[in-house]
Amino acid sequence: MSRRSALLAATSVSGLASGLVLSSADSSDGRANAEDSSMYSPKFVQAYEDFVSTEEGWSYKDVKVGAAQAGRGDGELIRDGDRVVFDWSGYTIGYFGRPFEAKGGPQGGAFDKELDYARTVIGSHTIIPGLECALRTMQPGGIRQVIIPYGPLSYPDYDLEHDKVGPKPATFSGQRALNFVLENPRVDRTLLFNVKLIRVDRGDGKGGFIRG
Repeated sequence: MSRRSALLAATSVSGLASGLVLSSADSSDGRANAEDSSMYSPKFVQAYEDFVSTEEGWSYKDVKVGAAQAGRGDGELIRDGDRVVFDWSGYTIGYFGRPFEAKGGPQGGAFDKELDYARTVIGSHTIIPGLECALRTMQPGGIRQVIIPYGPLSYPDYDLEHDKVGPKPATFSGQRALNFVLENPRVDRTLLFNVKLIRVDRGDGKGGFIRG
């Protein structure tokens, strides 16, 4: 091969290599940009097809349907003014499924043994709207998994201590895990709640309750 031919061949190989590197970098940058943009796209929020979606925007799956409570008609819904007693656990399902309140899960025995139940009066706005909506259509003994997207149905951004609007995680580490997600717009802030309805006390219309 002549010196001129060798030089042309070397130049050709060098140009091809440069083109591959540039193409690879462009492709990598394109993927990075696509990933960055997807962080803020509605498609970034995961879909849960085995859950029933509601008009309000929350989703649910009944693990166990509760029975009608004595003194209440079969299928009678919970009304404003009723006090509900419930147990719950919570997970940042949109971000690695980390627990911020864990008590054994809806199917485990530990869920039934925990006696430190939560209480709220329906319509008092002391728990997040999505969870209150879910409780309204449950019967005592029922266990429901509830998926709540970030926004009006979830925890408000003005109450990071969760004293005004619960349910509040029982531990500092749980509260920190929850707030890490709620305050991070770069992750999916969807939450999963496992809820077991223990009892419903009817409001007596005089500020008191008729124990269920």
